[in-house]
Amino acid sequence: MPKKKNTTKEFHENFIQEQCITETLETNYMPYAMSVIVSRAIPEIDGFKPSHRKLLYTMYLMNLLKGDRTKSSNVVGQTMKLNPHGDAAIYETLVRLTEGNGALLVPFVDSKGNFGRQYSRDMAYAAPRYTEVKLAAVCNEIFADIDKNTVDFINNYDDSMQEPTLLPTTFPNILANPNLGIAVGMASSICSFNLAELCETTIRFIRDETIDLCETLLAPDFSTGGLLVYNREELERIYKTGRGSMKLRAKYQYDKKNSCIEILEIPYTTNIEAIIDKIYALVKAGKLKDITEVRDETDLNGLKITIDIKKSANVDLLMHKLYAMTPLADSFSCNFNVLIDGKPMTLGVGDILRHWTDFRLGSIQRQLAFDVQKKSDKHHLLLGLSKILADIDKAIAIIRNTDQESMVVPNLMAGFGIDEIQADYIAEIKLRNINKEYILRRLEELETLEKEIAELNETLKSKTKMKNIICRQLKNVAKKYGRPRKTEIIQEEEVPALSPEDFIEDYAIKLFLTEGNYFKKIPLSSLRSAGEQKLKEEDRLLVEQEAANRMDILFFSDRQNVYKLKAADAADSKASALGDYLPNLLNMEPEERIVYMTATADYSGQVVFFFENGKAAKVPLSVYTTKMNRRKLVNAYSARSPLVRMQKLDAEQDILLIRNSDKAVLLNTELIPAGATKNVSGVQVFTLKKNSTLTAVFTTEEFHTENPEYYRTKKIPSAGHFIQEKDKAANCLPGQASLDE
Repeated sequence: MPKKKNTTKEFHENFIQEQCITETLETNYMPYAMSVIVSRAIPEIDGFKPSHRKLLYTMYLMNLLKGDRTKSSNVVGQTMKLNPHGDAAIYETLVRLTEGNGALLVPFVDSKGNFGRQYSRDMAYAAPRYTEVKLAAVCNEIFADIDKNTVDFINNYDDSMQEPTLLPTTFPNILANPNLGIAVGMASSICSFNLAELCETTIRFIRDETIDLCETLLAPDFSTGGLLVYNREELERIYKTGRGSMKLRAKYQYDKKNSCIEILEIPYTTNIEAIIDKIYALVKAGKLKDITEVRDETDLNGLKITIDIKKSANVDLLMHKLYAMTPLADSFSCNFNVLIDGKPMTLGVGDILRHWTDFRLGSIQRQLAFDVQKKSDKHHLLLGLSKILADIDKAIAIIRNTDQESMVVPNLMAGFGIDEIQADYIAEIKLRNINKEYILRRLEELETLEKEIAELNETLKSKTKMKNIICRQLKNVAKKYGRPRKTEIIQEEEVPALSPEDFIEDYAIKLFLTEGNYFKKIPLSSLRSAGEQKLKEEDRLLVEQEAANRMDILFFSDRQNVYKLKAADAADSKASALGDYLPNLLNMEPEERIVYMTATADYSGQVVFFFENGKAAKVPLSVYTTKMNRRKLVNAYSARSPLVRMQKLDAEQDILLIRNSDKAVLLNTELIPAGATKNVSGVQVFTLKKNSTLTAVFTTEEFHTENPEYYRTKKIPSAGHFIQEKDKAANCLPGQASLDE
């Protein structure tokens, strides 16, 4: 048998070649990247991408500027002569350009049928066989004088026909419609401006480039309407650099009778489904308790989102929350990236208008030169015609007496001293028109032509006169196609600044802490109809406190730590539930236990600590405030002696202390001086003997006695008073004798 070859080695040697990655990228990837930038994603100075331009020019050739509508599928098929990228892509481009879709502020296609809506993600457009289109009237300005050599033409992909490289728009379409595109390594995001405002601004800019653009170009305008929050500084930055962002808001009205909010216009950058999905998610998460239902009621009359709310809801506050938490308020990021002579440039509004003016001047100049040439050619023919006026019979005789047809033109040239073009023109005149009246009538045009040619040449030499033509055209566009603003401008000062607390639903709650470290937050509204609190076996309630959902909760542990939790961050619970296990909720240390809990809105009041060594420390609750919203504070109180009890004080109160179940002292907390730091060791309040400790602390409501004043002291430290036997029995205290007696 023949030897088996090492095929892997042979394949590596023959087919795999090492290449420099930078050279490979430059050779293989750069052509693709440049194609995407130049031929797909970035618009040119006429405001169109190649796909838009090919489609509109095809419709122009189909006589859809003046004719009736035709099926969209017909347009799509014809466009493939210029754009061979597939019918689906062409139809998607057509849909965006239609009036029915509503994506453009100045739509180019007059449409009939279902083309979806720009503000809806799920509203699909109909197939092209069901829809009809034609060019909108504004396209008269897009194709103005395109037959007069105003722009360059190139061959299409198979050299079967020609197409324009740009369209000679008589207004700066680049800023009249929104244009979004993502290329390779760069993107373009151009907002739209009101056509009337844009034309007026362009006229003023052509005459004086130092004008303040903000005076006439008030702000962007979008096809979906809504509200634009006006920020002059940001707007000036966009106008100057072509970069920046603007805030957009939905427009709504409140139907008091049906207790619902109706959203009628939304930001251009979002859609109905995204808004409804977000509201549903917030309602489900319990962050918007005032909303009961959300519906999409969009119909033939236009967009409408209905939000049913409770009659007790604060509509203004609820809308501010919706603006902050949903796409009902969004921003449009501007990146005015435009192709100028095939090169991508990020330009401000002024620079774009300057480049558009230069482009338009070039188109006007080419149009005037075309008209001069046409009129000069006609003038030349009429000059030849004037020479036969002196002897019409001679011209007829030359034609009649010429034996060969090919010699008619040379004989006329020789007989009247005219050139071949003039002679050919005369030879083509019908026999019935070879009369004095016809020739004289035609020759009357000579003087008019000479005057028109002189005026055209004079205009060609004057840049000012050509600019005046542009301004006249802009005035005409504004008059014929200008519309009132769709996006309403509101001042930034009119938008209230909300604090984080404003977004938290505020309602009464009750907090429960058990000895087994279970925690529950129960709304008072549901607590009224609830039964007993469910607890684990052998567990008991340690703290109960009424609070509000906007409060902070402080959990004090036996490791001298304080854990902070916003009440709104804790889930609502029920009496029938065990609640949250705090070691999991607070991420506590192993074997750590929570010994006390209190809620506060403003960190007012004080906290008093009682320790086994008979000392007490009182500190302001404000020492536990933090600027960075830390979740855990260490050294929250003194660790020199074990803690017996702590108590939140909203006002000074009486506290009863017990030593080894035999002696007690009643004191008012005003006797305890306030400490400056949270871990102060405190002052001696109970005089202790050897082997004795402070064993229990009660409030006057918790300790049952007929004569509480028997135990009172007016100074500290105090040795206390022996506990009466009936008080021991009433409070279930042990009856053993004192250890130091």
